[in-house]
Amino acid sequence: MLFNSIEFVLFFPAVLLLYWQFFNRKSVNLRNAFLLTTSYIFYGWWDYRFLGLILLSSVVDFWCGKKIFQAQTKNRKRHFLILSLTVNLGVLFFFKYFGFFADELIVLFNSWGYSLHPVSLNVILPVGISFYTFQTLSYTIDIYRDRLKPTDDRLAFFTFVGFFPQLVAGPIERAKNLLPQFNTLKTFDYNRAANGFRQVLWGFFAKIAVADSVAPIVDTIFLHDETASAATLALGAVLFSIQIFGDFAGYSNIAIGLAALLGFDLMQNFNNPYFSRNIREFWSRWHISLSTWFRDYVYIPLGGNRCSSFRRSLNVMVTFIISGLWHGANWTFIVWGAIHGLFYLLTRPFSGKTQSDKIRARQWFSIAGTFMLVTIAFVFFRAENIFQAGNILMRMCGLAKGQTLLQLTSITKILPAIFFSVMLIVTEWVQKDKKHGLDILFLKPAVRHAVYYFIIFAILFSFQTDRVFIYFQF
Repeated sequence: MLFNSIEFVLFFPAVLLLYWQFFNRKSVNLRNAFLLTTSYIFYGWWDYRFLGLILLSSVVDFWCGKKIFQAQTKNRKRHFLILSLTVNLGVLFFFKYFGFFADELIVLFNSWGYSLHPVSLNVILPVGISFYTFQTLSYTIDIYRDRLKPTDDRLAFFTFVGFFPQLVAGPIERAKNLLPQFNTLKTFDYNRAANGFRQVLWGFFAKIAVADSVAPIVDTIFLHDETASAATLALGAVLFSIQIFGDFAGYSNIAIGLAALLGFDLMQNFNNPYFSRNIREFWSRWHISLSTWFRDYVYIPLGGNRCSSFRRSLNVMVTFIISGLWHGANWTFIVWGAIHGLFYLLTRPFSGKTQSDKIRARQWFSIAGTFMLVTIAFVFFRAENIFQAGNILMRMCGLAKGQTLLQLTSITKILPAIFFSVMLIVTEWVQKDKKHGLDILFLKPAVRHAVYYFIIFAILFSFQTDRVFIYFQF
């Protein structure tokens, strides 16, 4: 079920009403059973078969968590951790990466003169599998590291894994933060709920008014990468950076706001990433739940900063390449991750200087330079293959002549997309010290309500059916 669908517009108000009126009053177990049922309905709306995988992950990690904690020796603890890793990563590999690696292996053997035929499997990628897999893995790993005690409440754990506001595209929550919240009944807090609703509204604006308005323009530009001018291709790259931010940050804001309406607190997932002054700062602001996950469970175990300069650089590259592969089974994502790793290493010597820089002009130069590097990398993220990405970058660098944006699409599509995009970026800057763009209680009531009505108008004006969130494919 999509957040931006008629089904969800009917689903969530009904869930919210039943939740506060009946199921959150007397029993934690009854409340959790209700949340788990609604979460499975929400997730199974795409395909009921997906539920088998999330159930498998929940059962395995609940059991492994208890066994790791009860084990008397480090070796036995490690056996159950390996079991958890094998099941979760094995399922993830099969559904997400099997076809990619099989095809690449066939190409490799054919290049050596061996004739291998493709293996044809009709495998559907379950929505959000990478997100809930990483969430449950952090649970067993933290228990293994003695940073967390396992829960005895199976129902609470299953609800933690399947909690529908953040199930499909995060934030990727840690059990230490979210799981205890399922152990107590919630008290309705008007201020929290009102702020949650404002955050949901801002998320829908970012997704529908911005990302969905920009998406057709980006699609058209990338479709005509052979004939579009360098300026048009550069604009397409910039617009995709805006699209993916509006799409993913919009989802995160909706998820956090929906959870707040239910009385739950989710972690912040975006913190004005396009105002970062270097790549290191960018990754502390973009998809925070994933970047901290890779820091804690990949980079630090590899040795982190506690090793030689060469090994530290290798750890950075490995972490970024794995992060790229996490996003999808395509060489474009691997290259995207590698590029960010290189940018991170090349700009690291200047990171400390820009952090404390008080010269406004130099700050803007750093922000613009970082955004340019991020946008260049995003060309690989958006391209169908590395050859298309390379062609686009070469045409941009060569100042190629060709079709302008007005020759590719109509002005009636361009103007709303540009207007709403500028509005998003300006608001993010003005509200950079706030949790979200509609945290505007400091304004007079008349002005505040005028802003709300305009945001609602923009959402309704831009609404399109069947516009899925980009990160659902991951």
